[in-house]
Amino acid sequence: MINYDLNKIKAIIFDVDGVLSRQTITLSSAGEPLRTVNIKDGYAIQLAQKKGVRIVILTGGNSHAIQVRYENLGVEDIFMGCSVKIKTYEEFKQKYSITDEEIIYVGDDIPDYEIMRRCGCPCCPADACSDIKEISTYISACNGGDGVGRDVVEQVLRAKDLWLSDAKAFGW
Repeated sequence: MINYDLNKIKAIIFDVDGVLSRQTITLSSAGEPLRTVNIKDGYAIQLAQKKGVRIVILTGGNSHAIQVRYENLGVEDIFMGCSVKIKTYEEFKQKYSITDEEIIYVGDDIPDYEIMRRCGCPCCPADACSDIKEISTYISACNGGDGVGRDVVEQVLRAKDLWLSDAKAFGW
């Protein structure tokens, strides 16, 4: 269980590679990276937004498929190609007047480190690098790409009494 007052949470920010997808990438014959994402993560992400918890994608990668996947789940804030993530994080907070304490950030590697030191509740998958695990409030039992998104989102929605709370929970 996440040891944090999850009722404070207004936004959950996810890295993609190593968090919502596995740490390995298959390459197409054209050299394009192909990622596998977890369907249960997708369900939780779309439900969180229906329930008023903002979901954000913040990644150093730049993939049209990832953009389309999360747009189709209703994610409005998708930041791709972010070489210095902390700058985008600060701009996001300012845009929505959200404080660090109101944010969960789920990351797995060094590019996520600065944000995870600053956000209210840093979380990571079980297979995150050791530096990230050291600063995480919560380490999921799930590896990246294997349900860590669902794990974190479900805990937030349950804490807010929004999990299975009405008909919205039973559909896409």
